[in-house]
This record gives sequence, structure tokens and C-alpha cells, in this order.
Amino acid sequence: MPQQIELIATCPMGLEAIVAREIRDLGYNEVTVENGRVRFLGDELAICRANLWLRTADRILVLMGQFKALTFDELFEGTKALAWPDWIPNDAEFPVEGRSHKSQLSSVPACQGIVKKAVVEKLKLRYGTEWFPENGARYVIEVALLNDIATLTIDTTGASLHKRGYRKLVTEAPLKETMAAAMILLSRWKVDRPLYDPFCGSGTIPIEAAMIGWNIAPGLRRSFPSEAWGNIPRKLWDKARDEAFDAVKDDVPLNIIGSDIDPSAIEVAEAAAKAAGLTKQFKLLVEPVAKARPRGDYGCLITNPPYGERLGEAQDVEVALRQLGALTAPMPSWSMFILSPSTQLEHYMNRRADKKRKLFNGRIECNLFQYLGPLPPRRHTDK
Repeated sequence: MPQQIELIATCPMGLEAIVAREIRDLGYNEVTVENGRVRFLGDELAICRANLWLRTADRILVLMGQFKALTFDELFEGTKALAWPDWIPNDAEFPVEGRSHKSQLSSVPACQGIVKKAVVEKLKLRYGTEWFPENGARYVIEVALLNDIATLTIDTTGASLHKRGYRKLVTEAPLKETMAAAMILLSRWKVDRPLYDPFCGSGTIPIEAAMIGWNIAPGLRRSFPSEAWGNIPRKLWDKARDEAFDAVKDDVPLNIIGSDIDPSAIEVAEAAAKAAGLTKQFKLLVEPVAKARPRGDYGCLITNPPYGERLGEAQDVEVALRQLGALTAPMPSWSMFILSPSTQLEHYMNRRADKKRKLFNGRIECNLFQYLGPLPPRRHTDK
């Protein structure tokens, strides 16, 4: 196996720059940003660290190769030429997933079948056998065709990285953990500032903020299929997890509050906070926005108001946004970061946002409306 492995961190559109920054923060500087993904170079330990630490990525893939494929023969030969035996042992389970966009080879099932056959033929050459039991560790191969370029990868992550492991129940329209983390990382919030979410729903933003504030690796409570791979030694996973445990700063005081008008949502949030081991790190309140009174100065309001996708809900959304505008009006020292698809949000806030950033919450196109208040005054210490 090569010392330097080309890896891909996939992510929602609009979050590529944040993912790239997270990768660089892990110490991997050979980074290339593309639409919906970030490519970077690292060793086997990088696979462990990226899966444990990346807050805004979806999956970490091993890039096996890229080539032009206009015909099934080209797809077969290009796939067979890649170094599959360097990764896949003779007892591995290796299903093939696929997708195709703007390419001659548009039949995804046919492409999957061709890739599977090509990988088998390559493995036969290494292992000298005609049959593979596929009862060992799982290596999910993906063939992705875009503009007639085939990209072949192996997934190291399994379930998407937004599945941190703390959410056992979900509310009707939960905000993904990766998007909540992105909103916090895009804000000016620091642990010495208050953070408030008046539409906290199942508590995703407060929980992710507490994890960021305490420097808790988001993947610390879950497992990954690549932990069973023979070519990533167990000691590397142990090293990465030990690093993550040592990095936790659980003595840092936090001032984080989430509230919601729905008692059942707060129950879900409390269960998730308990599962994350963060029950005492922030407050969760059953409280309508009209009665909310955030305390403190130079805080950050970070929230995802209701969208009202169903018929008859538009009026409720309008009321919620009006209440949000009224809530934030007397908070001149606070900064606001509001994720919404509404074209009227600035009207209800009674001012234009300082910045707007297009993001996708699932398939819903939104803007992160950023209202930037003053930064806290610097603390002066006696020498």
C-alpha cells in the first residue's frame, strides 16, 4: 500500500471550504476543493482521524482511480487496471454502488455489474481462486460517472458522518448534525460567549455547539467499517481514539441554551443530550419565541426556524419569523446566524443581512443569513 493515500471527503454543496479547513486543522495540507467534495492526501492514520474528527463531511472515501469511460469495455478495463488487491482481501464482502450523471454509460445497474466483474477478475489474479466467499470485512465500492469520467472509490465510513450516535429519536424535520456544526463553525461563536437557539427542535445546534466547545470528536461514539480492515492496523484506530479522548476539554464552562415551543421536541433533545453525555453542559427549555429572553452580551443566536412545507403552515411560519425579529431587535451586541429558505426573512428582521451564504439543508435550498454584531472587548491582563 502506498504511504500517501488519495482520499475524498464528501459533503453537502456549500460546505466544501469548511471541510477543507477542518482537514487542514488535522494537519493534512495537500487539499483540493471540488463541488461537493474535498480531495486530500494522507496516510492510513488520516482515515481514522478524518472519520473521528470531521464535523461537516459526509463520508471519507479512498480514491482508487479516475478515467474516461464511454463504453462498457473502457469501464471494465479501467477498473481492472486499479490496485484492488492492495485493499481488498480474499474473504472481503465488496458490494458495488453506483451513480451516473451526464454520461454515455447511464445504466447504473449495468455499470455496477461491469465494475464488480472487473474487480473479481483482478482479485483472481492475486489470490489464484475462482470463488470469493465474501464473508469477511465490508468494503463498499462506488462507481460514479460524471461527464463520462468514472471515479472509483472505497467507502471507509459506512453510515454518513452526520450520524454521530447520540440521536436515537428524531423530530419531524431534524436539522442534520453536519449542517448544525457548519452553522456554528461559520459563526463567530467562542466558548466565552453565550449561544442561544430559540427553535432548537431536537437540540442539534446546542449539542453540536457543546461538542465543539469541549472539543469532542463527533465520531467518538460510533464505529466505522474500516475499523475491521486488515490494512489499517488496529493500533492506528486506538491511537486516533486516544488522541481524541485526550483532546476533550470538559472543564470549559459553557453558556448554551436551546428552547422550543414543542414539549415533545425538547424530550427528544434531552434524550439526545443524555446519549451524548452532555446533560449538564447546556439548558433546554420549553418556551415560545415570544417569551424568550436571552441573557448576556456579545452572544450568538444560531437557529433554523420552521419552514412550513405543508399546506396551511405558512401563517405559523410568518408568526415565528415575526417573533424572531421582535426577539432580536433589542439585542444590539449579539450576532445572528439564521438558516432559512424564506425570501422574506430580512423583512421580518427589519434589516438586511450583513452576509448571505447559500447552503442546502437536505434538498432544500436555503441561505444562512448572517447579522454580525460587535466582537467582545479584549480582556486585558496585568503583567
